[in-house]
Parts: sequence; C-alpha cells; structure tokens
Amino acid sequence: MQTFGIIGGGAWGTALAQVLRRAGHDVALWAREAEVVAAINDSGENAPFLPGVKLAAGIRATGDLSVAARADAVLLATPAQHLREIATRLAPHLAVGAPLVLCTKGIEENSGALMSEVAAAVAPRAPLAVLSGPTFAQEVAHGLPTAVTLAATDAALGAKLVAALGGRSFRPYLSADPVGAQVGGAVKNVLAIACGIVMGKRFGDNARAALITRGLAEMVRLAVAKGGRAETLMGLSGLGDLTLTCTGLQSRNLSLGVALGQGQALQSILVARRSVAEGVTSSGACVALAKQLGIEMPIAQAVDAILHKGAAVDREIEALLARPFKAELTPGTT
Repeated sequence: MQTFGIIGGGAWGTALAQVLRRAGHDVALWAREAEVVAAINDSGENAPFLPGVKLAAGIRATGDLSVAARADAVLLATPAQHLREIATRLAPHLAVGAPLVLCTKGIEENSGALMSEVAAAVAPRAPLAVLSGPTFAQEVAHGLPTAVTLAATDAALGAKLVAALGGRSFRPYLSADPVGAQVGGAVKNVLAIACGIVMGKRFGDNARAALITRGLAEMVRLAVAKGGRAETLMGLSGLGDLTLTCTGLQSRNLSLGVALGQGQALQSILVARRSVAEGVTSSGACVALAKQLGIEMPIAQAVDAILHKGAAVDREIEALLARPFKAELTPGTT
C-alpha cells in the first residue's frame, strides 16, 4: 500500500493525511469545501478546520471524489450522518480490492446502523477495516505520541494497514473486533456530553469518575448485544477513547456538555461551531439501537432526552440519582 485517499477535509481527515505522508505515502485528501481545498493546496494549512498546523509537503487536496478514490486504500473521515451519501458516490470509483478504512465515529441516526453496516450496504465489494481510539486531531497532526485500534476481520488486511499507518509516534494495535471498536467510538461521544454536563453543573470529580465507569458498563452492554467482545472495550477504542473524550476539553462533545450544564441552549451552542459533535446525533441512534436490542442505557437515554426531547438537565440528573441500588457487576445492570 503506497497510495491513499482520505475522504473528509475536517480536522481528523487532515491529521490522518499528516500521518500517512510522514510514513512516506502518496496522499490525496478530498474535501467538500472549496475553501479547504484551496487553503491546503495554496498555503499548506487547513486553516478552517486545523489552524496552526503546517502540513507535510506533498499532501494534495481535491474536490473530486474520483481523484481521491484512485488509491491502494481509502480512509473515510466524514461526519457519520453524511457517510452513506458520500460512500455511495465514492463506490463506483474505487479500485477492485481497495479497502475502505472507517475513521468516522458514530451511529446512523435513522437506521441505527454502524458505519461498517452503512459502508457494506453501499460499497459491498470493498474490504472494510475500522480505525478508532483516543485521538485529538491537533496532537496527531503535530506528531505527538498516539495509539489507536485498527480492527479488521481479515487479519492479513489488518496487518497491511498497521504496517502502512504505523510510525514512531502513531501506533496502531490490531484487533479482530470491528463491531466493538465502532461501538466504543460512537458511545463515548454520548458519554462525553454527559460528563460535560456534570462539569458544567460543578458536581465534582467523584461524579465524573462514577459517570465514566457506569458509562463504560453501558458501552460494553451495547457492544456485546451487537456481537462485539467485552474485552475490546477495555482497550484503546473503548476505555482509552472514553477517558480522553471525558477528560480533555479539546473534545467537542465534552465542551458541548459543559455549555449545556452551564445553562446554554443546544441550538445556540451548535450555531457557534463549525465542527461536528457526533454525540448529538449518535445519542438518539444509540438509545434506539439499545431498545431494539433489549438493553438498558440510562445515561445515554438521559443525554438523548436533554438534547432531543426537551428534558430539563436537573430533572434527568435527579432521575439517574433516584435509580435503585444494584450490585456493580451483575450482568445487564447500571
């Protein structure tokens, strides 16, 4: 694998372009926004989404999906709710056997589908892998040490991608559980909004630690019900990503939750931002999927109620605190 296409010109897609170019690969980065394409090609910086990062020489931006698709492998780093549309347009241009690496963290809002299920439906011939884990784009782009999960059911494909992506400061760890990796990446965004609310309400570090731990239980429950492995959620794409997103204010989802906890309205928060907080749309999809699978996710349900059903923050917090006491490790409880 020597040539790579990256679909998505936001902060994460641009950071991945840095990783691949540092590893010596040819990189074409597709962006929907003409100003992003121009900024990267003219100044070597994605000022709209990743300001202050000088990009490695040789990263080419394009507004033509077919150009980015002409590669040995293609990384999808679009917002989750746009992945179906963009992957549908991309599929006819993919080379036979070229894998799609899903770098988007979310659950599709209307269908409850994981990103791999969306990609398999619209690009059925493409082998699939999942890249997930604790990654702030700014740190990855600057070459700070980062470890991620690369999950694929095809072990040979996974090994090739690890070799292509891996470097001194970017370390992929191979997994055979794409389902668990995706559930971890999606649910942690929802839980980060909850942690942000706790911080905005000034409930203290004890409450946040409790929420992270009980949230992890919800994450494991959903992954297992969906066919993933519990142990995957103890790794980088589960506990690792959850820890980062629930403690670092670079997190879009955590900072959104903080603003909610301080009394700001959701719409006013979203209007002031250009970047996407995936937990907002994934919360409802996560709750609907949990209901379909017959499992309880009370923290995710509270976040969804606050974001989409007009529930008051204080009322949802009281409802969580009023839940019956239960044994910590009893299967199926929170």
